[in-house]
Amino acid sequence: MWVLSKAGPRRTGAAGSLAIAVGGLAAGSLPAREPWGLWVPYGHGVTVAAAVLAYLGLTLLVLAWWEYGRELAAGETAEVAGQGGVRDVLVTLGWWAAPLVLAPPLYSADVYSYIAQGAMVLEGHDVYAHGPSVLGPGSLGADAAASVGGNWTDTPAPYGPVFLLLAKGVTWATGGTIVPAVIGLRLTAVGALVLTAWAVRRLAAQYGAGESRALWLAVLNPLLLIHVVGGMHNDGLMIGLMLAGVVCALRGRWVLGSAVVALAMTIKSPAAVALLFIGVIVVRDAGRGPAVLRAVKGALGPGLVAATIAAATTWLSGTGFGWLRTQSVAATVHTPLSLTSDLGLAAGYAARLLSGDVDPAAVKSLTQTLGLAAAVAVIAVLAYRSLRGRMRPVRGLGLALLALVALSPMVQPWYLLWGTVAVAAISVGNDRIVPILMVLSVSFVYETQPSGHTPAYGFALAALAVAAAVTALRRHGGPAAAEGPAPSRPRPEPDSLSGVPR
Repeated sequence: MWVLSKAGPRRTGAAGSLAIAVGGLAAGSLPAREPWGLWVPYGHGVTVAAAVLAYLGLTLLVLAWWEYGRELAAGETAEVAGQGGVRDVLVTLGWWAAPLVLAPPLYSADVYSYIAQGAMVLEGHDVYAHGPSVLGPGSLGADAAASVGGNWTDTPAPYGPVFLLLAKGVTWATGGTIVPAVIGLRLTAVGALVLTAWAVRRLAAQYGAGESRALWLAVLNPLLLIHVVGGMHNDGLMIGLMLAGVVCALRGRWVLGSAVVALAMTIKSPAAVALLFIGVIVVRDAGRGPAVLRAVKGALGPGLVAATIAAATTWLSGTGFGWLRTQSVAATVHTPLSLTSDLGLAAGYAARLLSGDVDPAAVKSLTQTLGLAAAVAVIAVLAYRSLRGRMRPVRGLGLALLALVALSPMVQPWYLLWGTVAVAAISVGNDRIVPILMVLSVSFVYETQPSGHTPAYGFALAALAVAAAVTALRRHGGPAAAEGPAPSRPRPEPDSLSGVPR
């Protein structure tokens, strides 16, 4: 902690981000071909040294984030309360995110798929029937297609029409040239970061959670910085739009909120879970008509609005409705973080050893299906508790998304952000789930190399991070304490941003 006390969390985190960006020049997810010669492979020695530098930078960023949270919780800085504290967090966010903006793709090669899919739309290919490999050597996105990871070269797009239009626009504007296309999509990711920060502030102010602390866990989180800004995953845009839609619903504009969530759905489909909780908000809004009318409106309204917007954007985009059938394509790739996939595969091989005629893939598929069914059940219970006033709808949404991730057949480290950001926005007092999310965040950042690969030692580093974080929480309490004391008794649940309890 000497470095932290000497330079301060903000400067230490910025130095960490800069080290990640510099290390990424040789150890990042570099393209197979890059005509400008800026992001090119180096020798083995340089690549290893750059990876070590990036890992050291990541560790500095994690330590700075942890210490910054402790200062917010303990009130050790003069600006932790009120607008001064929020401004301090946002300035820190700028310091930590800025070094990553001009870096090559980090921790994932997905951005090359985005560019290639944009080129496919431009050239008239069906992105829901073919993968980037369909692009020929002379195609606009040929360099990006050549850089797509092996598992995804022939995989159809699982994304909705709005994101494909965005990728198409960036590819068209940059001519598919790798460096400007990547920067264009990274600026989109920065925009998603800004939108998410705005929504988190509004929700935190609504629920008295403490804006500074909410921003710290939600957007200052290293997991978000390296995977949304560094890796440019479209999950960031989905989260920002989804929470913006919830903010609109809480302000009484549930139709607009449902429409915005529909846009988030046409980025990535998990945002659809928010419609259920917007329905809960509508039903619980006692100031908007008789209970029966509110029940009908809450049950049917958000879904109908979202379906209309999704259908209209799909029709206008010209990409077709194939995205509705490709939502499961990612599950064909085994990811070690998927508990249901791991358990299913283990059970399948165990059954084969016992009987000899069992297909492990079939057992895995069954386990994945049961996991999704369990996730649906958990989401239904959370929605019911929110409807009965036993849980805030935004918290219910966050927990529902976390349950969906935990039981999903396809799990990547950044999926944890789906629910973490929502939970962070409304956590009040010593929320027991916050330390869990903190520990998972600091461990998941180590699971992936800067190149985007998932080495075995990544899980060892993640386990060490878990041990260190748990030890820090037990010895020092960590940043889990809220900016203010927890309420002594439950307060009436406010369902609108006017602050009027309903």
